[in-house]
Amino acid sequence: MKTLPLVLSGLLLAVGAVLNLVMPDLFFGMSPDMLLTFMFLSILLFPKAKYVLIIGVVTGVLAAITTTFPLGQIPNLVERPVTAFIFFGLFLVMRKNQSVITAGILSAVGTMISGAIFLTLALIIVGLPGEGTFIGFFITVVLPAAAINTALMVIIHPIAQSFMRRSKIASAA
Repeated sequence: MKTLPLVLSGLLLAVGAVLNLVMPDLFFGMSPDMLLTFMFLSILLFPKAKYVLIIGVVTGVLAAITTTFPLGQIPNLVERPVTAFIFFGLFLVMRKNQSVITAGILSAVGTMISGAIFLTLALIIVGLPGEGTFIGFFITVVLPAAAINTALMVIIHPIAQSFMRRSKIASAA
């Protein structure tokens, strides 16, 4: 296992964690998850199962630390590695059609899968805060997060790919 992909993924996840902390709330104190976008970007840049496992676990820990969801630590720790591997599987299916559009679609679908898994776990383990329902949270938090994550991915994915090509990091990784 090479350290360069891990270091670059760590930097991307750190950026995602910081953005996650400064993102304004949308509903019941919940905000879109920027860390998720950077997890997806890391997987797109370094699509190997061993990296996906590490990226998913680290993202889960960072999400658990930065969550504003009441008692959302456990759902985050479980959901992120699962989402990482589902996203990776979807990426492998779509691998032949790599484009910015594919990255955006994968980001949208991945965010919705992540949100559904997280809300299901939260509902089972701790319940949803306030009078919120699964559908209510999905519509008011997950779908806007999917839209934001998709737009962000469409912007940053080509930049990251260009950086990887120009710096010859892709061949070193």
